[in-house]
Formats: sequence, C-alpha cells, structure tokens
Amino acid sequence: MSNEQVPQDFEALKTAILQRKAVLPKRLKQVAAYALDNPDEIAFGTAASIAVSADVQPSTLVRFAQHFGFEGFSSLQQIFRARLRERAPGYDERLRALAEKGNDELESGAILNGFIAAGHKSLNALTSAIDPVRFDRAVSILANAATIYLIAKRRAYPITSYMAYAFGKLKIRCQLVGTAAGIDDDMLAFAGESDAAFAVSFAPYAAETISQALAVSGKDIPVVSLTDSVFSPLAECSTVWFELAEADHTGFRSLSASMAFAMALTVAVAEKRQQNAVK
Repeated sequence: MSNEQVPQDFEALKTAILQRKAVLPKRLKQVAAYALDNPDEIAFGTAASIAVSADVQPSTLVRFAQHFGFEGFSSLQQIFRARLRERAPGYDERLRALAEKGNDELESGAILNGFIAAGHKSLNALTSAIDPVRFDRAVSILANAATIYLIAKRRAYPITSYMAYAFGKLKIRCQLVGTAAGIDDDMLAFAGESDAAFAVSFAPYAAETISQALAVSGKDIPVVSLTDSVFSPLAECSTVWFELAEADHTGFRSLSASMAFAMALTVAVAEKRQQNAVK
C-alpha cells in the first residue's frame, strides 16, 4: 500500500475497514471489530493489554496495522489518539467528576447524575454520527413505503414501540413486529415490494431481529437499520444503515441518542410524505 493510501485519520481508517471487512482474515476481522467498538481503549492501552481484551496475540495487532499500510501498531495507535484530541471535549470529564463526587452525595443522586451525563455524551456524539445525505435517503425509502415494518427485540424494542405509536398518530401505516402471540414471521409474510422495514439491534445482536431483517431483505424489500458497529449483521442486509453507540454509566447503556434518532426519523418521514402528497 502506498503512503497516499494509508488512512490519515480515524474516519479514513473506518472507511478502509468497512470496504475490506468481507475479505479480512478471521483474526484481523476480530481486531477490526474491537478497534471500532472500543476506540478509546486502542488509544490508551498497550499492545499487551489490548491483545488480551481483543482475545488475540500482540503480533496480530501488528499484522492488522501493517495490513492497512502502517509501519507498526504504534503508528496505527496515533490515529486513535488524534481522534480523541479532535473530539468535542466535556462529557468524559463530567463523568469522571461525577464519579469522584459520588462519595459526598446520596448514592441514588450520584446514579441519576451519572445517567444524565451519559445521556448528554450520547446526544453530543449523535450530531457527528449521522450523515445527513444517508439520513435523507432513509427518510425517502420509508416515506415511499405503503407499510413500514418495525423490527426490534430486547433492549431495542422500546425504539420501534415508540415509532409505532408516533406513526399511528401521524396516520402512517406501520406494523410493529413483536407480539405475544408469536406470529411475527406470519406478519412479515405480508410484506411486499411496495413496503419497507426499519430494524434495530445492538450488541449482543438479537438473533430473531437479524433473521427477520434478512428475510425481508431477501424479498427485495428495502431495509433501513440502526445498529452500533460496522460489523453488525444488520449492516450486511440493509439498504441504508446507521451506526450509533450509546455511552454507558457503570456498564448500563440508555437509549438517549437512539430515541432522539427515532423521533427525528419518524417526524421526517411524516414531513416527506406530506411534501410528496402536495406534488
């Protein structure tokens, strides 16, 4: 790889990984997934500690770096450190300050403040995580659908549940996939080429969500999805997909940014349909 092709920043590296993920050897793919899901750990960790966390040998980190044109792992690591310097500061510091202050507060109050700070961090990252052009394309796909099928399970289910409520109020035909009767696949069997689907799943990915999204995509029905990694199985079967990782507090992740995204998408779809009706 020539110097001109070596990724010069985090976004360029992410793009290169996405372009080659299908042909990466198994261990290098494992490093790529860990690096994109844990960029701060790559920036601050040592080769030995990162290798343990990623469950690979330190030599695999070197091979990964060289695969993308870097001289060694330390050169690759500079990309991740530069990302931290360029990022809008504030919320990491707030979280650390809250943790230090927690001993002087009621424990419940410290927990509340921790989740508020994590929510702020997620929302702050949302502004740079979503490409407006891709968002507009997703809105057009859903706005032109006769019926929008909403697919999600477990932690992601509240997102599509809210969207179903909002679409109903906005008089947009949709079908929430997730019933106590267990007839989800029967519902999806009605989906046709004039329809579209919106799927949501975060690691560890819900197998039923993935299989249902694959089934819909296999019928040439466009799928818009929200997930948390370029290595998410939803990315493989989606017409348009968005990557959004929520910040956590003590290991618990909220849905702050995901719900904001869902609200924006829902309202934008309604607005687009109204515009189409006027034309």
